[in-house]
Amino acid sequence: MNIDVRKLSLKDYNDLIDSMTQAYGGVGGLWTRTNIKDLIGIFPDGQLCVSVDGRVVACALAIIIDTQKTDISYPYREIIAEGTFSTHDPEGNVLYGIEIFVHPEYRDLRLGRRLYDSRKELCEHWNLKGILLGGRLPRYHEHADELSPRQYIDKVRQKEIYDPALTFQLANDFHVKKVLKNYLPGDAESMEYATLLEWNNIYYEPKTRSASPTKQTIRLGLVQWQMRSFRDIEAFYEQVEFFVDVVSGYGADFALFPEFFNTPLMGPYNDMPTTEAMRQLATLTEQTKLKIQSLALSYNVNIIAGSMPVVDGDNKLYNVAYLCHRNGKTDEYRKVHITPNETKYYGMYGGDEVRVFDTDCGKIGILICYDVEFPELGRILADQGMQILFVPFLTDTQNGYIRVRNCAQARAIENECYVAIAGSVGNLPKVNNMDIQYAQSAVFTPSDFAFPNNAIKAEATPNTEMVLMADVDLNLLKELNQYGTVKNLLDRRRDLYQISLNK
Repeated sequence: MNIDVRKLSLKDYNDLIDSMTQAYGGVGGLWTRTNIKDLIGIFPDGQLCVSVDGRVVACALAIIIDTQKTDISYPYREIIAEGTFSTHDPEGNVLYGIEIFVHPEYRDLRLGRRLYDSRKELCEHWNLKGILLGGRLPRYHEHADELSPRQYIDKVRQKEIYDPALTFQLANDFHVKKVLKNYLPGDAESMEYATLLEWNNIYYEPKTRSASPTKQTIRLGLVQWQMRSFRDIEAFYEQVEFFVDVVSGYGADFALFPEFFNTPLMGPYNDMPTTEAMRQLATLTEQTKLKIQSLALSYNVNIIAGSMPVVDGDNKLYNVAYLCHRNGKTDEYRKVHITPNETKYYGMYGGDEVRVFDTDCGKIGILICYDVEFPELGRILADQGMQILFVPFLTDTQNGYIRVRNCAQARAIENECYVAIAGSVGNLPKVNNMDIQYAQSAVFTPSDFAFPNNAIKAEATPNTEMVLMADVDLNLLKELNQYGTVKNLLDRRRDLYQISLNK
């Protein structure tokens, strides 16, 4: 499955109308091809859609209005000038959402949230004060006999009543400004009432325009995972989803799990030799990968799924990290440097590919635990444009952890990038060779004036299950590379030495 949030084009019209018909059942009428052509013509950035495997299944339409010229309490048809959209003002101060819908068969993918997030980013880029929109109340007719519209809204706000439109909008940081009457003639479900909803752009600056059209502040969510026994694999999935839900709720762009975080599932195989037990665990990896990929789609967050064992077609056992993109794509990285422990107890082999991965938040690299102790790998990734390095790790002792931590911090400084490390904590007495854990997850930065004095952006409490959230600014890396106190990457003596891949 491939999910893409992009600008709407006129060639998407047939898909748009089909999805709109399924979403509304004809309530309020359908947009004409001329309507869509006009909107794309006057404000192409504001017409957004989500395609799934090439088919448009969700859409959000918008214009910019000047609230000094257009009375926002007017009925919907007047605000959009009876479909001529003459109220659109490129120099206006507010984004007005005139439409948003999702095909009902795709609502479990949370595509509406992606559209709202894209609208918010659009608002920040155009330096608009906020977003205004009229929201239907599709379940108000079920309560109209005993509740006024205001009472109904209060009960939805207090979660005593679920309304598929208003509940969703409140969850996306909109608040109700007022109740609108006669908003959408013929809307029997809402009894022709609606809410005027508002989202405020906290980055708004009067009389300025945003300089950058792309997102440069990236939010990281690191899961410091507690090793525990699970009754079955579904209980394990529940715990994984819990953490994905948490970091997604904070607006994270990435979630990072630790190395071998799924080893509690080895418990039933504890009577086997450790090599066979790990190979049994590997039989669960494919379905676990698919489950985490579905969570990446559903919660709109890129997930580095720690690492898991994989038996390849050549019957060799590898330690593999999966990058589950939130658009449906999956990449993998195989641990290159295998520890003596992994060789002795599991018979693992090292991978033979080192490369960066392109994401919707820039170029990232992945190194698994021991790999980060080899500076050549980080430098190769830096030469490929890496901006953030993710390191899932598993260490049982404090001195093992210190090796990973100090080397990770060195990689951040010497390669002028951010490095995020995440490990497991606690004990796992029913799994041989995985019985104790030590970790303190952290995000490291380069060391210069634009970054924290100790080059540590954030760090977790040692040996405590928790989530660590941190924002990193990619623009600071660009400035560092050109104007830093020292320039580690630019000042290398390429005339004297170099590092390159052999394959």
